[in-house]
Amino acid sequence: MEMRKKIAVFIVIVLAGALAWLLFVKPYDYVAILEAKTLPGVVNQTLKTWSKSIEEAKIQQETDLNALKQKVVFNDSIFEFDYRIRKVNDSLSTLHIGVNLQGNNPFMRVSNLFSDSDFEKRTRATLLDFNEKLKEHLASFRVHIEGEAELTSSYCAYVPIESEQIQKAMGMMRNHSLLGDVLLENKIELKGQPFVEITEWDRSTDRIKYNFCYPISKTDSLPEEGLVFFKEFKGGPALKATYNGNYISSDRAWYALMEYAKRKGLEVEERPVEVFFNNPNMGGDALTWRADIYLPLAK
Repeated sequence: MEMRKKIAVFIVIVLAGALAWLLFVKPYDYVAILEAKTLPGVVNQTLKTWSKSIEEAKIQQETDLNALKQKVVFNDSIFEFDYRIRKVNDSLSTLHIGVNLQGNNPFMRVSNLFSDSDFEKRTRATLLDFNEKLKEHLASFRVHIEGEAELTSSYCAYVPIESEQIQKAMGMMRNHSLLGDVLLENKIELKGQPFVEITEWDRSTDRIKYNFCYPISKTDSLPEEGLVFFKEFKGGPALKATYNGNYISSDRAWYALMEYAKRKGLEVEERPVEVFFNNPNMGGDALTWRADIYLPLAK
């Protein structure tokens, strides 16, 4: 009889402890884990792009590349998503998500154990939507690391641009005609493929400064344009990747090269260079578009 009492007391203590943890210690109302067959940087950027597509959603905080917080308003309810991205290997990452309903009564966590609440249904639907968007995005491009290579020097006409990372391709499209018209009007011959030189990359804000460049022959009679400038672009040793896909997402290769450099113990400069071999205005299957992406090795 005494043993039964001890067992009963033990069970009560365990249940009370579990209940206390559930009500007052457990950090989230809902927890999920997703797998992504890609690198953390790609998950990071896809999360941000997807968030912008949701009405009343905002990424509020990013402590580093692998940690983001998001608030989403559904009707009158505010959902708080806490994302933690972890690299498993070079082809797999996991996304750990904790979700809280702002103002949620802790005792609702108990009722959630016995019923499928609207909060849980909405949370699952939201995360499944992101998971599908991520899979679609990963199918839309390819990155192949080629290793160390030599980035060719050239003289170029260029337009300096500053924008968000995701707006890089739009900045190129806006200035494509400007550069082309200046070269045509002054009978300057294009001497290679257009390229982008990243001069500043703020990874905490996803803002970049870059030069959109057309390689040309250096002459003594170059025009003095207010918007178009001329300079010597200096190449050198770099890491190289081949990117296939829409140029909007060519920065996915930046993260692949950064991970490659880290794995090989190589120091690099976070100033990617992208050389483009297709004109997006011609259309076609974006997976056939090619860009060579370089990450300069530290000097």
